[in-house]
Amino acid sequence: SPPKVTPLTSSTMDLLKVGFTSDRLTLMQLRDLVDWTARPRILAVEGVARATVYGGELRRIEVRVRPAALAARGLSLTDVLAAVKASTGVSGGGYIDTPQQRILIESRGQALTAADVAAAPLPPMEGAIPARIGDVAQVVDGPAQLNGDALILGRPGVLLSISSQYGANTLEATHAVEAALAEMAPAMKAQGVTVNAGLHRPANFISSALKGIGDDLAIGAVLIALVLFLFMRDLRTVAIAFVSIPLALLTAVIVLDKMGSTLNTMTLGGLAVALGVVVDDAVIGTENIVRRMRTRAPDAAADAVILAASVEVRAPVIYATLMLTLVLLPVLLLHGLQGAFFSPLAAAFIIATLASLAVAVAITPPLALLLLDRAHLRGEPDFLRHTKTWHHKLLIRAIGAPTWAWGAAAVAAAVTAAGFMLFDSELLPSFREGHFVLGVSGPPGTSLGVMRDYGARISKDLLAIDGIGDFEQQIGRAEGGEDTWGTEKSEFHVELKPGLSGRKQDEIQDRVHDVLDSYPGLNTEVVTFLGDRIGESFSGETASLAIGVYGADLDTLDRLANQIAGVLNTVPGAVDVQVQTPPSTPVVRIDLDLPALARFGIAPSEALDAIGAAYQGSNAAEIFQGNRKIG
Repeated sequence: SPPKVTPLTSSTMDLLKVGFTSDRLTLMQLRDLVDWTARPRILAVEGVARATVYGGELRRIEVRVRPAALAARGLSLTDVLAAVKASTGVSGGGYIDTPQQRILIESRGQALTAADVAAAPLPPMEGAIPARIGDVAQVVDGPAQLNGDALILGRPGVLLSISSQYGANTLEATHAVEAALAEMAPAMKAQGVTVNAGLHRPANFISSALKGIGDDLAIGAVLIALVLFLFMRDLRTVAIAFVSIPLALLTAVIVLDKMGSTLNTMTLGGLAVALGVVVDDAVIGTENIVRRMRTRAPDAAADAVILAASVEVRAPVIYATLMLTLVLLPVLLLHGLQGAFFSPLAAAFIIATLASLAVAVAITPPLALLLLDRAHLRGEPDFLRHTKTWHHKLLIRAIGAPTWAWGAAAVAAAVTAAGFMLFDSELLPSFREGHFVLGVSGPPGTSLGVMRDYGARISKDLLAIDGIGDFEQQIGRAEGGEDTWGTEKSEFHVELKPGLSGRKQDEIQDRVHDVLDSYPGLNTEVVTFLGDRIGESFSGETASLAIGVYGADLDTLDRLANQIAGVLNTVPGAVDVQVQTPPSTPVVRIDLDLPALARFGIAPSEALDAIGAAYQGSNAAEIFQGNRKIG
């Protein structure tokens, strides 16, 4: 069964981030190439749910009205909007019937360029000279206003953020996307475009985790075999006990597959944890069988001795196995995200443990009869015999002085409790997937240009840190994206070079903190990608501690939140203290003078439309060229 990671936090999950940069194309041409070439090809890949584009420039035809020229002709902004819309209209022409066929009429009169729009007529005014749109406005090709941008390794470019479908196989979908990118690579290179597909690749962590767990399973099996041989000193007895490992794990895998699960990092983790447990039942049974076979009478049948030895330890084996499964049963019953995360591990452990019990009861005795019936069994090693003698004497002393035994148990319990209290506790471990997410936010209302400048400077500092591979910055929000960020908020995804140790990653994280702390005007935080996603799912926040302040007066809430943040910054060990809901964005307030508007015969809605058109533009119409749409 292929490795699979099920999304934990939403219907989709980050699959790949791809950066496009070019020294030959303009940002408008680069965005057009990504929108109409790369993005449709990626969306066609099986397992891809969404491909969100950040950065570049969107082409549009701008009609920049000159108010003085408009007033001189007695026209309004509504007249210009109507003229633009009329110049770009599309309508069917009907058809012509002939005696033999029906011929469609394709009418083509849509303005397709800025010059065509400028030449379109304005509504005629009585007694006035006919005018065109170009007489009252400047019509040019220009970039649309964006709410987001992207930097690739500190350079302006276009970022394609790809998300997988719910339940999709992350590794397979990633490989399919990379194959699609490889197909496009020659055409992109021919146009001077550099494609960087290593900006963020969750499949790296999945592959690394699966390889690590596989190595752990192999090393654990080898160590178990060596220990068994050290104590039993017979390859046949070692084989009888050791065969329970593959049989129990294979049984667990079959059961998990029938339950609809897969071999993912958590189920493999459960099997790795159970590795030392699944051999216990077989070892106990085998050891008792060997002991009875050594002391059996010459005329005693081997099958009777083996059966008696197996029944003798059956009850302790069953009770011990059931106790182990009961320990993890509460984990199996967890709900929500905790259950989704930990239940596969507990299920794999429990199934493997129960499978080992079945192997010990049904497989170990007949296998022992097959291999040990006529075998010459060697005696116990000297060190084991001496250890048993020492243990026997210790038990006699403990039974003779139970008070000392109770005292030793009490001391051990107290030391255990004290040690437990000294350790830090957390539900999830610290992740080391070789990827950092840097949250960088400016004061409310910070423009794209300022955040772009900050990003270029931070990128230069990050490139100087040894161990950092690729990274990108996405600023604000993208059209159709799920993040509703303002232009003051941005996020860096930093991919580290492969093969770095956990200590080296911690050192890099400290250096990244130092870089971000050198920009005092910014709110910053550094988290790992998995820690970011899982933390948000647990509490809605990525921080270890989140403080909520509630009330009706927003100004008072802002003041108290800043005071609390100031106090927290003085706490030793506190880092990345942020006010998640900073004061609102600066606002220029326009109050309409309704009586004055009435005197001039202007409706309030016309005034509001004029204000909107002046500062954010008004989409009058859309022009279609082939499969492209221009606003």
